[in-house]
Amino acid sequence: MTTQSRSDIAGSTDAVILVGGKGTRLRPLTVNTPKPMLPTAGVPFLKHLLARIQAAGIQHVVLGTSFKAEVFEEYFGNGEDMGLEIEYVVEDQPLGTGGGIRNVASKLRADTVMVFNGDVLGGAELGPILEAHHRNDADATLHLVRVPDARAFGCVPTDADGRVLEFLEKTEDPPTDQINAGCYVFRRSVIEEIPARRVVSVERETFPKLLEEGRRVFGHVDNAYWRDMGTPGDFVRGSSDLVRGIAPSPLLEGKTGEALVDESAGVRDGALLLGGTVIGRGTEIGAGCRLDDVVVFDGVTIEPGAVIEDSIIAAGARIGANARIRGAVIGEGAVIGARCELLDGARVWPGVEIPDSGIRFSSDA
Repeated sequence: MTTQSRSDIAGSTDAVILVGGKGTRLRPLTVNTPKPMLPTAGVPFLKHLLARIQAAGIQHVVLGTSFKAEVFEEYFGNGEDMGLEIEYVVEDQPLGTGGGIRNVASKLRADTVMVFNGDVLGGAELGPILEAHHRNDADATLHLVRVPDARAFGCVPTDADGRVLEFLEKTEDPPTDQINAGCYVFRRSVIEEIPARRVVSVERETFPKLLEEGRRVFGHVDNAYWRDMGTPGDFVRGSSDLVRGIAPSPLLEGKTGEALVDESAGVRDGALLLGGTVIGRGTEIGAGCRLDDVVVFDGVTIEPGAVIEDSIIAAGARIGANARIRGAVIGEGAVIGARCELLDGARVWPGVEIPDSGIRFSSDA
C-alpha cells in the first residue's frame, strides 16, 4: 500500500485528454467548432474538465488533438491562466483511443498517467481513483460507474478485490451494472507498449491483451455523475445539470440555479428561463419568451413570445417572434422566422433562413 499523500500522488501524475474527434453526432454545431470547445454552462466544455484536473492537484496536461487542433491552443495557451501546464500533440490521422494515447507518449514525464475521454462529463473525485491505482500496484485502473440499465453499454465485471475479469460488449442480459466511464490510469510503461502509428482501440485491444497476460488491471467503481456528451439531447442535459449543480464543476461553485445568464445579455420583462437554461454573451431575449432546458450561445436574438425547449441555439442565430422550437439544434447564424415550428430532432444548418411560417419542420433543414 502506498504511503504517499493524495497531493503527492496527484502532483506526480500526468493528465492526458483525448479531444481529437469530429463530433459528427452534434452537427451542425461542430462544423466550425471542435466538440470539447462548445459552450457548456457558460464556458467551453473542456474547461470544466481542466478545472477538475487542476482542483485534484494534477499540473501537467497533454491534449491529444486532431480536428481544428489550433482552436485549443488559441484558447488555453500554455495553461498558465488555469494554474496548469498544457502541451499539445496533433494526431495527423485517426488512431483510435489506444493509438491516440500512444501518440502523446513523447510528452509524458510521470510514471502515472491519468487519461480522460474529452467527450465525457464526469463528476468523480479523481484523488480516490489515483489512490486506488497506487494501492493496488496496478498496471491499469479503469474508472467504472454503476448505471440503472447497462444494456446500452459495454460492461466491465470485477472480482471481490476489484480486479477486472473481462470486457463485454453490449448485451440484453448484462452480468453487471458497471460500465467503462472513459477515465483510465496507466503506468507509463504500459502506454509505451501500445503499438505506435496505427489504429488501436484501448477497449478492444489494449485492455484485453493486458488481461490475457495476467497484468494487474483493476476497476475503481462508484456512483459518480457521468454523461457522454455526444448527442444533442445529452449535450443539453449535461449543460443543464452543470447549471443546476447536479453535475459538479469548480467553475460553477456558488453560481448554480435555474438559469445561468451572462452579465452582458439582455433579458426582457416577462421572459421565463427554466431548467438550467444558459444565455450566452450579448444575447437578447425578448419579452414573454419561455426557455426551458435550453443552451443559447453568444450573440443570439430571440424575439418576443418565442417558446423553446430542450434545444441548442448556436452563435448569431435569430429566432422570430412566437416561434416554437422543441428538441432542435439551430446552427450558427441561422434565421428562424416568426411563428415557425421546429420540433423533435430538427437541425438547421449554419446560415439557413426559414421564413415566417406555421409549417412544422422535424428533419434537417
